[in-house]
Amino acid sequence: MWKKNFLFRASDDTPMPQSENELFHDTEPAMDSAGLTLDRFLSVWIQGEGEDDKPEVFTNVYVRTATLDVVKQVGFLQPLQGRSHQIKQMLTPGQKQFLGRWFLTHAPQAWEASDDNFRELFE
Repeated sequence: MWKKNFLFRASDDTPMPQSENELFHDTEPAMDSAGLTLDRFLSVWIQGEGEDDKPEVFTNVYVRTATLDVVKQVGFLQPLQGRSHQIKQMLTPGQKQFLGRWFLTHAPQAWEASDDNFRELFE
């Protein structure tokens, strides 16, 4: 299985250099938000068939919101959402556009081999 993560600040159209695992892996779950300065993030997981950096086809996309106090390294991760209407509502037009361009640039054959339902999420 091939997979890739894009982590966006909620209002940014370009992902951060770190993945969800890199940024949230060592954080503690927050018990409450008192005294925290929380930033909102949107984590997009793309799955498909293929090896390492060579996807053959994109099959699934999951999105989740997260909040993190970067200084205190605590945060809240929400469950992954995988339904088309949820994903369309969660992603900004700029994020959809970035992801669509990424697919076409980095794996055009996998993009073409993907189902129409998958491609429509990013149009």
